[in-house]
Amino acid sequence: MPVRTYVSSESSRAKGVGLGLAVASAIAFGGSGVAAKPLIEAGLDPLHVVWLRVTGAALVMLPLAWRHRALLRSRPALLAGFGLLGVAGVQAFYFAAISRIPVGVALLVEYLAPALVLGWVRFVQRRPVTRAAALGVVLAVGGLACVVEVWSGLGFDALGLLLALAAACCQVGYFVLSDQGGDSGQEAPDPLGVIAYGLLLGSVVLTAVSRPWGMDWSVLADTAGMNGTDVPAWLLLGWIVLLATVVAYVTGVISVRRLSPQVAGVVACLEAVIATVLAWVLLGEHLSAPQVVGGAVVLLGAFIAQSSAPARNAGEPVAGSSPERELSARGTAA
Repeated sequence: MPVRTYVSSESSRAKGVGLGLAVASAIAFGGSGVAAKPLIEAGLDPLHVVWLRVTGAALVMLPLAWRHRALLRSRPALLAGFGLLGVAGVQAFYFAAISRIPVGVALLVEYLAPALVLGWVRFVQRRPVTRAAALGVVLAVGGLACVVEVWSGLGFDALGLLLALAAACCQVGYFVLSDQGGDSGQEAPDPLGVIAYGLLLGSVVLTAVSRPWGMDWSVLADTAGMNGTDVPAWLLLGWIVLLATVVAYVTGVISVRRLSPQVAGVVACLEAVIATVLAWVLLGEHLSAPQVVGGAVVLLGAFIAQSSAPARNAGEPVAGSSPERELSARGTAA
C-alpha cells in the first residue's frame, strides 16, 4: 500500500496548508474593521473607505491583471461574477444593511453563508455533505451569534435583513466561484488573475455606488485615533489595502482550492472572532463572557467541519478537500 499511503500523505499535507491559508485569510479580513473604524471616526464615509480599499487593491494587482489579460477572452463570465458578487456585492450590501439594522445582526446574517454553501453543494451540485460538516456549521453560526451578541439589538427591519441576506448570498458566490476550474475539463484559471480582474470590476461598480469625488481627501493626510494613540491615516489605509484585501483575497481563494467551498466557508466564520479580539486589543472594545464562549464554539465548529471533509477520489467530485482542487477566485467581509 505505499502508493495509497503517499497519496493520503499528500492530501493531508494539502489540507493542512489549505486550513492554514483559510485561517490567515480570516485574520487578514478580520483586521479590516479595526483599521477602518479610526478612518471612519476621523471623518471618512464608510462607503468611501470601502472604495479606497478595493480600488487600492485593484491598483496593486494591476500588473497581474495585465499578465493574465487572456482571461478576459477565456473566462469573462467568471471574472464578472467574482467582481460583482465576491467583491462589490458583499461590500455594498453589507454597508447598506448596517445603515438599517445593528452591525451584529447584519454580520450574523451575512455569515449564514457557510450554511447556504452547504445547501448549494448538496442540492445544486448534488455532492455529498457529511453530518459532521453540517454540525460544524450549526456550531459556528451559534457561536457567532454569541460573539456578535445578537440579542443586544434585534430591531426587525425587513429591508435591512434582506440586504444582509443579499450580502450572505454574494459571499456564497465568492466561495462557489473560488471552487470553479477544471471540473469541466478546462484548464483552471490562475487565481491571481481572477482576483485582479475581480477587484478591478468591483472598483468600477463601487465607484458608481460610493461617488468618491465627494470624499474628504484631507483625512488621509492627517492622523486617526486608535484607542488613544494617533496613527497616520495612510498607514491604516495601507493596512486595509495590502493586508485586509490583497493578502486576504489571495489566501482565501487559494484556501478554497485546497479545501472546499463549505469547509473554507465555515473557517471564514473565524473572521468575526478575530475582528472582535483585535477590537479588544487595539481599540479597547472589551469582550464579554458570552463573546468569549461564542468564540470558542466558533473555533470548535470550524475544526469539526474541516476535519470531517472526505477526500476526493480521482474523477469523482465530492464535497471534501483535495490537493487537486481547481478554482477561479471574500467574502468580504465587512
